[in-house]
Amino acid sequence: MDTVPALDTIRGWQEELYRHLHQHPELSHQEHDTAATVAERLRSFGYDVHEGVGGTGVVGVLQNGDGPSVLLRADMDALPVREDTGLGYASTETTTDDEGTETPVMHACGHDVHVACLLGAASLMADSRERWTGRLVAVFQPAEERGDGARLMVEDGLAGLVGTVDVALAQHVLPFAAGTIATRPGPILSAADSMRITVHGRGAHGSAPQAAIDPVVLAAMIVVRLQTVVSREVAPTQPAVLTVGSIHAGTKSNVIGDHAVLELNLRTYDDAVRQQVLDAIHRIVVAECQASGSPRPPEFETFDRFPATTNDEDTTATVRAAFEEAFGEQVTDLDLQAASEDFSDLPNALGVPYTYWGVGGIDPETYAAAEAAGRVSQDIPTNHSPFFAPVVQPTLDTGTSTLVVAALAWLGTDARPSGARPTGAQPTDTPATDASATDVPATDVRT
Repeated sequence: MDTVPALDTIRGWQEELYRHLHQHPELSHQEHDTAATVAERLRSFGYDVHEGVGGTGVVGVLQNGDGPSVLLRADMDALPVREDTGLGYASTETTTDDEGTETPVMHACGHDVHVACLLGAASLMADSRERWTGRLVAVFQPAEERGDGARLMVEDGLAGLVGTVDVALAQHVLPFAAGTIATRPGPILSAADSMRITVHGRGAHGSAPQAAIDPVVLAAMIVVRLQTVVSREVAPTQPAVLTVGSIHAGTKSNVIGDHAVLELNLRTYDDAVRQQVLDAIHRIVVAECQASGSPRPPEFETFDRFPATTNDEDTTATVRAAFEEAFGEQVTDLDLQAASEDFSDLPNALGVPYTYWGVGGIDPETYAAAEAAGRVSQDIPTNHSPFFAPVVQPTLDTGTSTLVVAALAWLGTDARPSGARPTGAQPTDTPATDASATDVPATDVRT
């Protein structure tokens, strides 16, 4: 059977590009060099390229005759984290954040993997145009970590740039064994709402509490009462997480201040539950302020809001079937994730179904040893950790192949990327010295 160009034809530049991206991360809305690199590569592949979409977003469109239109998305931004992986290509970058504070920067969430994989898939698809028909749209999105990058691309006219789209697809590298592909229908990532609440009291000397309305006590009562929302107001069958992550009040041990600021985070998977908990938070805070005799009503500020990611069942079934045909036992079920993402803002705005899956990024032997010892949570760094470092291979091979296989489920016949490295083969940061030795038939592209 004919195949699209082998993965070993892109490994050299793709691995080099990945290391460059990892070593030179950029914060949300600052992805200027990354975006320029992406645009240059897409043009070299023959794509029509649109830059500056939603700030630093890049869109590449490849029209190849009549047929469906498939959108593939990768996010580009890094995190304000100091890298501690010890890699030879570890980031030592620092930059100034939006508040003017100097901060280290690291690709601690694997968005560099996403960019490298989508560019690899874009290249393979461009080189095999005789084997598929339709339109491929490659979206490189800024500011996923801020939760507004997808929305800003939509508001900046994304729909006009991409035209009619039939399906949207995306993936994320996760802390399980590299070579593994995991998906699920229905809810997959939670919605997230961060909220800043300011409650007001009356200041006084610490020796005269009777003259004060103590905002610290008020804040403490709110925190305790909020613990009952999930445990007593949300049905046990509905997942929800409510966390108070920050409290700030007062300036000195013997001074009762006049206000307190609480910051909390909510994770839900159902819109009705989301609204129920938000209403409960408001009700409890207002009631506790009234009970304490607050001189002013509380103030609520919502920020960093992420939509829920809910995979379309039919779309997921199509992609899962394509994955199982191509990768066999490497495909597994993905557990419900409490993390959040703004990818769904794109297909929701375009009115198209979508599915989102995970690919593993951890050295298979390391992961297997941790799993056998019951120490996965202790020994395997997660996304956002300063130690998070996906192995270059087979992570890139797998992530590139999944994008191609998923896109071809709509655009192609039975073409699949060949030359994928089998699971466990050279799961290190050293490129294969003899790629041809790891080639496998196009009907068995198990990475």
